[in-house]
Amino acid sequence: MAGRVCEICGKGPSFGNNVSHSNNRTRRRWDANVQRVKAIRNGTVKRIRACTRCLRSGHVTKAPQRTAILKTN
Repeated sequence: MAGRVCEICGKGPSFGNNVSHSNNRTRRRWDANVQRVKAIRNGTVKRIRACTRCLRSGHVTKAPQRTAILKTN
């Protein structure tokens, strides 16, 4: 799949029209708000692309930061 697609839910760009005051229509696209985050997938830390709705609703388990791991030891 392309770069602007969520790996969790599959949300990608949607398409439509810009409509001017004179009712002229030109094609445009709305990209999903996709962020690159380190997440735990299948027991390993991977960098994935996830939309902000998946991040906010808890579908993604974010990986702990490495500095936090080193401070506990």
